[in-house]
Amino acid sequence: MKNTVLLASAAVIGVGLLVAHVNAQGVPQTVEIAKVDVQTVAAGYRASKVIGSGITNEANETIGKIDDLLVTRNGKDPYAVLSVGGFLGMGTHMVVVRYDSLKFADNKILLPGGTKDGLKMLPKFEYSKE
Repeated sequence: MKNTVLLASAAVIGVGLLVAHVNAQGVPQTVEIAKVDVQTVAAGYRASKVIGSGITNEANETIGKIDDLLVTRNGKDPYAVLSVGGFLGMGTHMVVVRYDSLKFADNKILLPGGTKDGLKMLPKFEYSKE
């Protein structure tokens, strides 16, 4: 008799756990999930490591550094905020370039055709107050 009550109790508990799991799985998925090659992504550059990196040109001259990475509100267009010139944060000119204009090779970040003077001619960038 004891074994029967114990077996029945275990069965009721097991069914209860299964029903809770089935209900959780019944929620419709509204986000499309895409398969990602995690090895390729893992070998990429982390934003936390890219921010603060120096930018060079083809002549191996340092022309600025990456201050931040931004994505537009639609989430489609990434940009790099570069700080050019200045000393210890004073007199720094902030500009924005398209992220895809940067080239990553040999542990360097290159802006082909870039110069300090050319970057300083770009419109000054200021962060939104929002």
